[in-house]
Amino acid sequence: MADLVIVESPAKARTIEKYLGRGYKVEASMGHLRDLPKSKLGVDIEAGFEPQYIPIKGKEERIRQLKQAVRESEKVYLATDPDREGEAISWHLKELLEIPDEKAYRVTFHEITKNVVVESLKNPRPIDTNLVDAQQARRILDRIVGYKISPLLWRKIRRGLSAGRVQSVATRIVVDRENEIRSFVPKEYWTLEAELSFDKAHNFTAKFVGDRNGKIELANEEQTRKIMDSVSGSEFTVNSVKNGQKKRQPAPPFITSTLQQEAFRKFNMQSRRTMAVAQQLYEGVDLKEHGTVGLITYMRTDSLRLSEEAVAAARELIAGRYGKEYLPKTARKYKGRDNSQDAHEAIRPADVTIIPEDIKKDLTPDQYKLYKLIWSRFIACQMENAVFDTQTVDIESAGYIFRANSQRMRFAGFISVYEEGKDDPEEEKVAILPALSVGDKLDLLELKPEQHFTQPPPRYTEATLIKALEEYGIGRPSTYAPILSTIQEREYVRKENKSLVPTPLGEVVTELMKNNFSDIVDVDFTAKMEESLDRVGMGQEAWRDLLYRFYKPFSEDLDRAEQNLERIKVPDEETDVICENCGSKMVIKSGRFGRFLACPNYPDCKNTKPITEPTPGMCPKCGSTILKRKSKKNFTYYGCERNPACDFMTWDVPVADICPECGKTMFKKSGRGMRKPFCANPECPNFLPEDQRGYKKKSPEGEEKDGGK
Repeated sequence: MADLVIVESPAKARTIEKYLGRGYKVEASMGHLRDLPKSKLGVDIEAGFEPQYIPIKGKEERIRQLKQAVRESEKVYLATDPDREGEAISWHLKELLEIPDEKAYRVTFHEITKNVVVESLKNPRPIDTNLVDAQQARRILDRIVGYKISPLLWRKIRRGLSAGRVQSVATRIVVDRENEIRSFVPKEYWTLEAELSFDKAHNFTAKFVGDRNGKIELANEEQTRKIMDSVSGSEFTVNSVKNGQKKRQPAPPFITSTLQQEAFRKFNMQSRRTMAVAQQLYEGVDLKEHGTVGLITYMRTDSLRLSEEAVAAARELIAGRYGKEYLPKTARKYKGRDNSQDAHEAIRPADVTIIPEDIKKDLTPDQYKLYKLIWSRFIACQMENAVFDTQTVDIESAGYIFRANSQRMRFAGFISVYEEGKDDPEEEKVAILPALSVGDKLDLLELKPEQHFTQPPPRYTEATLIKALEEYGIGRPSTYAPILSTIQEREYVRKENKSLVPTPLGEVVTELMKNNFSDIVDVDFTAKMEESLDRVGMGQEAWRDLLYRFYKPFSEDLDRAEQNLERIKVPDEETDVICENCGSKMVIKSGRFGRFLACPNYPDCKNTKPITEPTPGMCPKCGSTILKRKSKKNFTYYGCERNPACDFMTWDVPVADICPECGKTMFKKSGRGMRKPFCANPECPNFLPEDQRGYKKKSPEGEEKDGGK
């Protein structure tokens, strides 16, 4: 009789089955098999918040198959993901499949490698009921907030809206930042640079910093011109030369939040996509020379801890591949935040000897980019510091001080492997200075005054919002990506280039929440709730006590809101698009098929049109602009701006490249990764037939279509 191993995904099941061989049967639950019902609250509040779990619709056959597999097995290893959610799935499986206590064994795999899988099966444990309780408490909290407030939003604002214990506070953070930007009052300031020459051969720039008494801020043009007048006819003399050395330490290994931030910075990869690709790398990838291998450790973690074995392997690779001078005397250790769970290691390669470049051909473009990122960051975190020689030169003229800085790399250290990206890539320019000594005279070539104004705080990007949520203690590694997706899908926040901008709807909903459910959208309250859930997970607090403490004031707020709230109108978003029928500026509306342009004079004027976005290149049929459009089923396609007069449309993406043979716009296959542009002109020698472009087509109405015309 074989032993049964139940995991969550088919990919993980296939990988583990290859490791275990005979004597084991590996099945996938396909995620949760039971949950709270969708049609009602599903929580009996009067009975102590008792959840009413039911099998998920559509999973009946999977449940039947697993029950049969349990009956035919001697032991059942519940091997769902090693986190709070995974623990709850294992508990649900045990209850739903009616697995006896003596037959159920809980195992976790922090990485999907043969050694770890085999060793984990040798060391099973009982299901951690504290973690299960923490997950139940979170699920019930979210259900209560969503199912109690969302109907209120439907009645008072419009149908289809939702509120969430974490999504609402995340939206508020974006809204608050937008209000900061609007209320920001710019303040004038000036900078002054002197372009100087030494021996008429070496030119460099020095910045004004102050006088002998200290720093001076240049507030206006008058002050700046006064200093310029003073130094214009005076000598510039080297007052001091300070030589030093600066060391830069490597960034720590990735945790979930920093991986999402860095993937966004370097690849513009959305958080949900990052986690999906990381899941693939964790569950197992088929490699020609290694077989099926899990390439990284578990990707939902907030711990910076690294195993001694992994660090030792990294140090061995560094010494052999880069040289012993790149290896610190002792291994680097990193300390996480005080509120980190520390349940898992940091995200790292499962086997550092699998070099990204060696397996590039076996990975998708996104898999390769993310694996290389994780591998490089892990190796770099165990390498020596980068070392820079620095020089600061103070130059005096008429009692005023100008300063020039120079920096040269002495030793690359970890930078030879990896350098962390930045949210604000602009850095201070570092001058290349000649060999200067105290007393050297310099020639003034030019004074460069420049007016500036202080800038408001930047809008959040996905990377910086994740960073903010982490710093505030809101959400946990598994929730960052869903939060960002939800607030955009609900149209509370939209993306402009890379920035997150609140919509009028998001602002209206946030204002309602602030006025009526202040705790729900309060950053500190939400962070403390996360801490309470963590205490439940550690067995330090009863989950029902947490819910009782939350529900009483919440229900009072809900009653007041029901009685006092009037219907709220969401202001329209005005655009610069002119209605051809009446000349008014059209506004953005939302409907069942998404956002569209509408005339504000409805019902007198019923003109509507889709929201379009110009693209590079020209229509191959008539030479007009190609627009990016959305079909009713939310498919992206590209069509001529003269539609319906010109019927050109395609699923392929227009690019800026022009075909060298016929001079028409070239296209590339839609989707992620590098795509080679092709010519879509049938009369051109470079023409690529549609059946060679690699995918089936659908019409904008969602029907199968062979052509892209």
